[in-house]
Amino acid sequence: MDEISLPTISYQLNIILVESARLTIGQFGSFDFPAGRYIYTGSAKRNIEARIARHLRQDKKLKWHIDYLLASPHASVIKATQFVQAECELNQTTAGVILIAGFGASDCHAGCGSHLKYI
Repeated sequence: MDEISLPTISYQLNIILVESARLTIGQFGSFDFPAGRYIYTGSAKRNIEARIARHLRQDKKLKWHIDYLLASPHASVIKATQFVQAECELNQTTAGVILIAGFGASDCHAGCGSHLKYI
């Protein structure tokens, strides 16, 4: 019997911020980010590899909340992992503290509070 392969639909970026930073996140506002580790949960309807590659590039137009954090010279993605689990379900089962309500969750209807968690 052939094994059925489910498409990956969500991803998590494991981010390290080596120095605390006050960042302006587009029109969302300015926020203090303490140094430490963060987990960002996102998704893509198609071509998830391209979405992750975009996040990893330094030269890009800042579009999503996460782009502004990753543009900081103190931030870097140390690991990107793909999942078949839905974005909000994955986010809700991820440990961490919400520091910025609504971050990365503009289109969230599952009550996540934020798709960025401080570990």
